[in-house]
Parts: sequence; C-alpha cells; structure tokens
Amino acid sequence: MLTDTYRLSNGVEIPVVGFGTWQTPDGDIAYNSVLEALRCGYRHIDTATAYGNEESVGKAINDFLKESPVKREELFVTTKLANPDHGYEAAKAAIDRSLRALNLNYVDLYLVHWPNPIKFRENWKAFNAESWKAMEEAYKEGKIRALGISNFLPHHYEALMESAEIAPVVNQIKLCPGVCQKELVSYSRKHNMLLEAYSPLGTGGMFKSPLMLSLSEKYGKSISQLCIRWSLQNGFLPLPKSVTASRIKENTNVFDFTISDEDMEKMAGINFEELGIMAPRDPDLTTF
Repeated sequence: MLTDTYRLSNGVEIPVVGFGTWQTPDGDIAYNSVLEALRCGYRHIDTATAYGNEESVGKAINDFLKESPVKREELFVTTKLANPDHGYEAAKAAIDRSLRALNLNYVDLYLVHWPNPIKFRENWKAFNAESWKAMEEAYKEGKIRALGISNFLPHHYEALMESAEIAPVVNQIKLCPGVCQKELVSYSRKHNMLLEAYSPLGTGGMFKSPLMLSLSEKYGKSISQLCIRWSLQNGFLPLPKSVTASRIKENTNVFDFTISDEDMEKMAGINFEELGIMAPRDPDLTTF
C-alpha cells in the first residue's frame, strides 16, 4: 500500500512510494497533479527549490489538508537545497524560503541536491560542511525531520562526514531498470542510507524497450507499474512523476503482483543507452 513505510535510520517513517515533481511546471499543472496524487492515496510528495514549483506544490498540499480528514503528520514532504544556496547563511535562508513557499511549518526530509555545484567547485567540501551545519540546526529546531543527500558519490559522503554531527539517512540517485548503480547502492546501504530512485521510469525510455513490452503483456501490468515494482522489490523508494490523472492513478496499483527473480534480472540488464536514457551524471564533471 502507498501508506506502507520504510524506517529511516533516525527512526522517521517514510512512505515507500513518493510522487515526484521534477520537470512539472509551476502553476496549475503542478497544483493539479499534486492534488490528484494526494486524492489517489499518495502520502509522500517530493519537490525541490530547483524545480521552481514549491509554491504550487505547497498550495496543493494545504488545500488537500483542508478538504480531507488527513492530517499533516500523515504526509511526508521533501524538498532540496538548490545549487546557488550552498554555504551556512545561504542554506539557512534557503530552508526558510522553502518553508514559506510550501506554506509549511516543517518539511519531513531536506536534501543537498548536488554535492559540488560549479559555483563552489573549487571549495565544495567547505561549502557542503557549512550547508550541512545549517541543515543540522534546522533539524534541531524542528524545521526538518530528516536530513539527506542527492547525487552524492562515496568521496562526497566521506568529505561531509568529516564534520557532520548528524549522518544523512537518504541518498536520492538515478535508479531504474538498466541503471542499477550497484556499487553506489551498496555503499549507501553500508552507511545506513535509504536509496530513493528518481527517474524510476527512465524518463520515458522504458516505453521503447522490447523486453518491457513483453513483460507488460506477461504480467498484465503497464510498463510504468513494472518499473515502480522493480524499484520496490530492490528495496528502493521510487519517485514516479506524471501530470496525467489516469497515469497518476495507474502508478498506485503496484502492490498486487510480484516480478519473478528471473525477470528482475532481465530488467536490471536492459541496455539503457540503446533506449536513449541518459546515464547518471558525474557530479565532478557536470557544469551546473
């Protein structure tokens, strides 16, 4: 069920599927898609300052809380520190701006979106340490319930932990059939971080896969449902995104079937490059 949870290493419960909002335009599209997701049973919403849609996401959340018996504490809301906002003072201000934009007293999870933005590339370790200090203070103040990272590789994590008091409980990375990042997954789990899977549908690439088409017929499930189920059976937390009401609803129906071990392996072995799916970016080479 969408209300099933993983327990993060700090004890916070997080719903096993989240509704992603990356590339969802601010305004009516973001508002309506998030509201529809909440009405369909999603209890976990993932946004980011960089997405530019926090205000619309927050309005949908607050309007849903007004119209339904669901309480704020039954929802899980994530946002992220944008690349220009690294550093102690900048991060403190960014956290408060996100809370105002979302119109929430707290967020459940706050992530460093990128380990080394080009603006801070020459001294990324120090800026991450400063940002994390601001996040830790917000955590202690009750503005954030859990702290995490996104797109971090092992050396970024190790640098952060040289000064961190509170360890990250999540690493949000690109994961989908064919994009398994096994070494990073293993490393993250070794350090008690839950893996959140962004782009779990391969940014649409999976719909061109002959294997996925055949498995869709075999299981009587859509390719989207198969991808989400693949993530869940791997112990990941998928963040599917859609702005279409029927697909938002369809993506909730992933708990009534199991993919065989053999087919899980076949899905893992998909050649994502042939499908036009971008490989995970190397944070140390990306110029943004």
